[in-house]
Amino acid sequence: MLVFTRKRNEAIVVGDGIQVRVLRVGRDGVRLGIVAPPDVAVHRREIYDAVCAANRSAAAAGAAEAAGLARRLRAELPANALAPAGPGRS
Repeated sequence: MLVFTRKRNEAIVVGDGIQVRVLRVGRDGVRLGIVAPPDVAVHRREIYDAVCAANRSAAAAGAAEAAGLARRLRAELPANALAPAGPGRS
């Protein structure tokens, strides 16, 4: 971890377009201002963690639902519908 000491109105630059500026320092916390390109997502850590957890949950549910759908489709199709087409068959 890289640690900086910055005073009010001082900033650090991350990469080619992200600037983090100290706006206010108080007893209970520090207020930061972030300037980033529109294609860069900026979230508080707790929000980022919640989004990641929701994405993992949705991906797991989607995989289970897809497997269930595949089983139901196989059960409904005639047995010869899944056979590969041989020479002269289409």
